[in-house]
Amino acid sequence: MLGNSRVREFRVVSPKSRKTEENAAQSGLIDSALRTIETERAGLAALATAIADGLGTAFVAAVEKIRTASDNGKGRVIVTGMGKSGHVGRKIAATLASTGTPAYFVHPGEASHGDLGVISPDNDIIVALSWSGETAELRDLTDYAKRFRVTLIAVTANAESTLARAADIALVLPAAKEACPLGLAPTTSTLMQLALGDALAVALFESRGFTALQFKEFHPGGKLGASLTFVRDVMHQDSSMPLVTLGTRMSEALVEMTGKGFGCVGVTGNGGALVGIVTDGDLRRHMRDDLLTSPVELVMTKNPRSVRPDQLAAEALEILNSRKVTALFVVEDTKPVGLVHVHDLLRIGVA
Repeated sequence: MLGNSRVREFRVVSPKSRKTEENAAQSGLIDSALRTIETERAGLAALATAIADGLGTAFVAAVEKIRTASDNGKGRVIVTGMGKSGHVGRKIAATLASTGTPAYFVHPGEASHGDLGVISPDNDIIVALSWSGETAELRDLTDYAKRFRVTLIAVTANAESTLARAADIALVLPAAKEACPLGLAPTTSTLMQLALGDALAVALFESRGFTALQFKEFHPGGKLGASLTFVRDVMHQDSSMPLVTLGTRMSEALVEMTGKGFGCVGVTGNGGALVGIVTDGDLRRHMRDDLLTSPVELVMTKNPRSVRPDQLAAEALEILNSRKVTALFVVEDTKPVGLVHVHDLLRIGVA
């Protein structure tokens, strides 16, 4: 019976060997990530070289064409692309729109079934993305552009492609190796398309002198919108401010400081100018028997840091963090006109 039984072999793996195998597997994954990043970085380097060389001329022409169309208040950028190029196109359209260049993404398939109607022949510009330049689904769009004389800007890697030949301006990307080990999945190519789209958006942004205030108009919500809020929009004013004048006894200053609840009290001098501030830290540093009978000028910190009403909330938060304080007086023409507390900035979502 024993001779007919099956004998199983067991390999005993020591904890040390198992750890070695795990480390090897992790090392392989890290090496893969580094190869991917290095391959894509090489693609971006090739793109930068191309823009500094021949591609730069077409790039400038594209920027000027888009700016002229959009600055008249009617023209828009219609971004299109199929597959992965389409996903990149959506991001490019969103970036353009958020930085002051009206832009929409139109799917090539939907364009062939009615969405061509959203394109204005007189004002709009089409930006079509296709790495090969032979994307069949773009044919109706390119035909429409030719028929109605809509400016067509191509983003492709093939200067001799159907798309490049049909375009008024061809932004020809340099050849690049995909990070995919099979060379099939769009990786480096889509990153280069995206980088070129960002370059277009930023060049348009800078050429217009786009300001933070204009940027906020397109980003009113979330942390970004909050960080672009002005100090004057969140500061406490008038009777809410804890203020005393020079010569005030600390006993009275403490009542004002406690009553307003900001952990500090401002001190004003001649003409109402802010000359000092008393904080919880100042109280601890000057703790002595005669503290309550002392005048505020013996305890206050002179020439305290302040902000202006027209500064951004994000700037105020940076000052609060760097100075390790919780409140700042808002000063205009040397006089305190408000107070901003870190809790106000947290409430609106800056931090």
